[in-house]
Amino acid sequence: MAMTNNKTQCVICNKDKITYLCEGCLKNFCLMDLTKHRQLLNEELHHIINDYDQFKHRFTEQKPNPHDLFLINEINEWEIDSIEKIKQKAKDCIEIVIKSSQIFLNDIEMKFNDLNEQLKQFRSENEFNEINLNYLRDELIKLRQELNSPSKTYTQQESEPFINEISIISLERPTFNKWKQNANTVAGGDGFGQKLTQFKYPYGISIDEKKNIFIADCDNHRIIEWKYNAKEGQIIAGGNGQGNKIHQLNHPTDVIVNHQNHSIIIADQGNRRVVRWLNRNQQILIDNIDCFGLAIDKHEFLYISDYTKNEVRRCKMGEYNEGIVVAGGNGEGNELNQLNSPGFISVDDDQSIYVSDRDNNRVMKWRKGAKEGIIVSGGNLNQLSYPRGVIVDDLGRIYVADMWNHRVIRWCEGKEEGEFIVGENGKGNKSNQLNNPYGLSFDNEGNLYVADCGNARIQRFDIVL
Repeated sequence: MAMTNNKTQCVICNKDKITYLCEGCLKNFCLMDLTKHRQLLNEELHHIINDYDQFKHRFTEQKPNPHDLFLINEINEWEIDSIEKIKQKAKDCIEIVIKSSQIFLNDIEMKFNDLNEQLKQFRSENEFNEINLNYLRDELIKLRQELNSPSKTYTQQESEPFINEISIISLERPTFNKWKQNANTVAGGDGFGQKLTQFKYPYGISIDEKKNIFIADCDNHRIIEWKYNAKEGQIIAGGNGQGNKIHQLNHPTDVIVNHQNHSIIIADQGNRRVVRWLNRNQQILIDNIDCFGLAIDKHEFLYISDYTKNEVRRCKMGEYNEGIVVAGGNGEGNELNQLNSPGFISVDDDQSIYVSDRDNNRVMKWRKGAKEGIIVSGGNLNQLSYPRGVIVDDLGRIYVADMWNHRVIRWCEGKEEGEFIVGENGKGNKSNQLNNPYGLSFDNEGNLYVADCGNARIQRFDIVL
């Protein structure tokens, strides 16, 4: 850090003070904000060191997914059914062979008995000559030849199988959506500050059906609603200074819109509470919780991540209490039943929970009622670095704000690697760059919104159909 003597404007507080130039980001900070900036840098260094310490890959046993188990069950049922059909077919054919053979023997026996009666008659009557003897001899020869002749019965392979054939067909996955790589700044972008055109570390975001954006403006201790195509936002919660009074917020980290009653629910992190604001009226829903991320499922259950207890809790809307632990809750760690500083969360239609397990550099999926999660994103070196926002779409694809890699990654469950979605051009403030992305959200058209925290703006990446 190089000290300058002239008073200049601090990039954070926007006040003219004696400032210090950061040689890394080339921005001027006053002493107070410089200290905070250094703390962030130290925290980043700490996690980079942790990444190096976790160089050893952790291999986990891969289990078949539910769809594979369903296919295996179908194959087993086909095998059993086919074997039964084959056994029955073989039994029927054997019965035909035996029946045919018996008819053949019965026929010879009848002829033999008839010949035997003639012999008895010749002997008893003692009336026979050379002609009769030749006849008897010829008939006996015929019977012997008939008995020794090959059977006229044979097998025939049918050209069309009598059992249904089975094949495994791998259908191509649906064409994955793509997004334009140059984003539109749809909120903020006017630098750090307290103006209604500015943010001071936007964290969680939520989009309603009218494409209005709700932003947890963390260090301004407020929630901003930025209406579609508006030039500035409006304060709809907080904005009354940092504090713990009912009309104040303290470093809110996430916000969700309850479309049922158009209320907003806020993770009021600094006050260790979850609050609801409805028509400027406030209500504490859950207290004494180190909340960070929030989610609501289609059954109106509320999910809250607790980064101190390393768990996710669920409670029924309208019946607010401590709820139940549905992910983690087994202390800090990197085992499959543990979390380490869980952040943002997402819930699918099956009530499976997706958690950005920040300090483990992975995203975990916890199926409803599961005692442990599965790694669906990251978990190995150089894949994710300090993951933040996480969303799962209708096809089960997971989108992750890979914060310290300044990009958004898409992951499919069961895959070992993700794919780039946006932000492949390194850290920066251009339209095709991100700087410490936090919250993620989709609108009803599939456009991707990113809380570009380090650039104090919300970026919209338009979908390419």
